[in-house]
Order: sequence, then C-alpha cells, then structure tokens
Amino acid sequence: MLAELEKIPVGEEAGFRADYLNDSGGFWHFHPEIELTLNTKSYGTRIIGDNVELFDQWDMTLIAGNIPHCWNHYKVDGTVPENHGISVHFSINSLGDSFLNQFEMRNPKILFAEAERGIAFSVQEAKQAEKHLERMVELNGLDKLIEFFTILRILSNSEKRRPLCSENYKVAFDEKGNKKMTDVYTYIRENYAKQISLEEISHIAKMSPFSFSRYFKKNSGAGFVEYLNQVRTNKACYLLRETEDQVNEIAIFCGFASISNFNKQFRKLVGISPSDYRLQYKS
Repeated sequence: MLAELEKIPVGEEAGFRADYLNDSGGFWHFHPEIELTLNTKSYGTRIIGDNVELFDQWDMTLIAGNIPHCWNHYKVDGTVPENHGISVHFSINSLGDSFLNQFEMRNPKILFAEAERGIAFSVQEAKQAEKHLERMVELNGLDKLIEFFTILRILSNSEKRRPLCSENYKVAFDEKGNKKMTDVYTYIRENYAKQISLEEISHIAKMSPFSFSRYFKKNSGAGFVEYLNQVRTNKACYLLRETEDQVNEIAIFCGFASISNFNKQFRKLVGISPSDYRLQYKS
C-alpha cells in the first residue's frame, strides 16, 4: 500500500516530545512541529524537501515545520536496528515570540530561521548531543527542558552546520500534488533496481510524460533521471562500504544498465570512482 502525505497532529499540550526510533521509515510526510532527528545505528537515504542524501551513523538534522521528509533505511536481514535513533518534536509556539526575541535567544532564533531549508550537523556535534537527547527521552518536566536547552546551545553554536534544501525551495501545501509525489517516491524506492522509463513513472503520477517531467523537477529540485541516479548511487555507496560484493554486481543490483554507466554516474555524483570510494572504507 502506498503511503500518503499526512499532517501529524501533536497539539500544544504535547510539549517537547522525545522518542526512540524503531521504524523503517519511508513514509513521506510533514507536520507543523520542528523536528530534530539523530540517527545512531542505521544507514540509508533521506529526503528533506528537494534534498536527497545518503545518511549514515551520527547523522543529525533539524527541519522546520511543514517540510516534507522521509528516511529510507537499508535493512540488514530484513530488519532495522532497535532504537536506531532519537527524534524530538516541538512547536515554535511553545517558546513564544517574547522569549525568542530576547537578546540571549538571538542565536537560536537564527537557527530556527535556517531550519526552513533543513540543517545537517557534523558527526562531532551529533555525538555531543546524543547523551542529552537520551536524557530527554528518560526525563520529564524541568529536567527534560534543561536537556533541550543544552542541545539547543550545541545546535546554535555549530560552525559546521549546512543547509539541505535549495535556496529557492518553497513548501507547497498541495495535498493532491503531494500525494502524487508520495506515490512517485514510493515507486522509485521500491523499484530503483530495475529500469524505470519516463512513461512508466508518468503513469504512476497519472500525468503525461512532458507534464510529469516539469512537475517532478519543480517539486524535487532535480530531473527524474537525475533523481533516480542519485537514489541508485546512494544505495551503491552503502553496498560498497558495507559488503564485499564485486563492483559490477553492485552496479547491476542498483539498476545501472552497464558498468561504464555506473562509473560515469558515480563519478558525477560522488567525485571519485566506485573502487576508490570503497578503498576509503577498507583501508
């Protein structure tokens, strides 16, 4: 069954929610709350707005409310590790305009503005925040808030944070259109290993190939073929790093038509050859 894009109601009374993650992701959704996510045990591909990247252990991101996102975890033996991450959800209204406008909150206020494009942090910052995120899961009341503000200090003082979505990315509240993108993303995720034609994917979106091409680029920030190659390359990076499979076997498994095409696309997106990429992790 294809997932639908949905708002996840939390409510003002829910406060600052902190939970361990135990699902396999893949659900393209948005919600009005700000979300901080730390991944500690799994690998995969994450999509935040029009940004698509391979994520690894110690991947930490902050995204503003209403930005569509999903994490596609690579399963090992059909499963994803238990408690493979921690997520925190909270409403910006919980902090209040008067509080955010205080001089002491100038850096967090800048941080929340930057989160409108999504933010990724360094591994070092993720490890620094981990123990405080774990305490947020365990604690309640004021003690929980103290941990939250400690994490907020780490994020606000980060000098290595980087934006994820393109500068001109705009969140479009188009339920029908988002459903189309949900169906398309889901189909690509489940079928990237085989050849997917423009006509085939256009049929999934119930659009003509020409209209779909324009629509997809507008909503994802990349052309369909470019996006598909990114998903395949992300999976190939994981297999090169985590398995001993031959490079040509990985190319075929990930849906590339030939080893030469695989090498070309890999160099284009990663900057080095698949073999050199593997050496970085095997040496």
